[in-house]
Amino acid sequence: MTTTPDVRVTAAEIRRRVRAGQALQTKTRELAATEALSAREAAAEATRAAEAAAVAAREAVAAALRLFENDAQLLSELLDVPADDLEREARIISAARAKEVIDGLRAKAARPRLTRRTAAAEPSSTEPSVGPTADAPPAGPDVA
Repeated sequence: MTTTPDVRVTAAEIRRRVRAGQALQTKTRELAATEALSAREAAAEATRAAEAAAVAAREAVAAALRLFENDAQLLSELLDVPADDLEREARIISAARAKEVIDGLRAKAARPRLTRRTAAAEPSSTEPSVGPTADAPPAGPDVA
């Protein structure tokens, strides 16, 4: 005697199950391809950002060396970076580009600093006004 009941599955149900399995496999493949594409794009973006950061670092080193009158030893001690590394990084950057970076730094240093005022230092816009000033007429209905 068997314990499983005699259940018959129709051909239509088998076809439906096969189609559902194929649809699931297709969706899984699409998701995998999308994931791979977005991961590759993120990696490419990260590489571009890393390259831009490396260029900015080399430009900063070249500018700093020029500002420190090419005293690589002093700059090396200040930054705790070997002097040979500083000189190697700065050598790639042209003198004209280093000068542009320095000019940008000078322009930034010359700008006045923006300071945030605390709430206690600023008059509140919700405070009622004291009244009309002597120069301004009292507010009234606008009659034309």
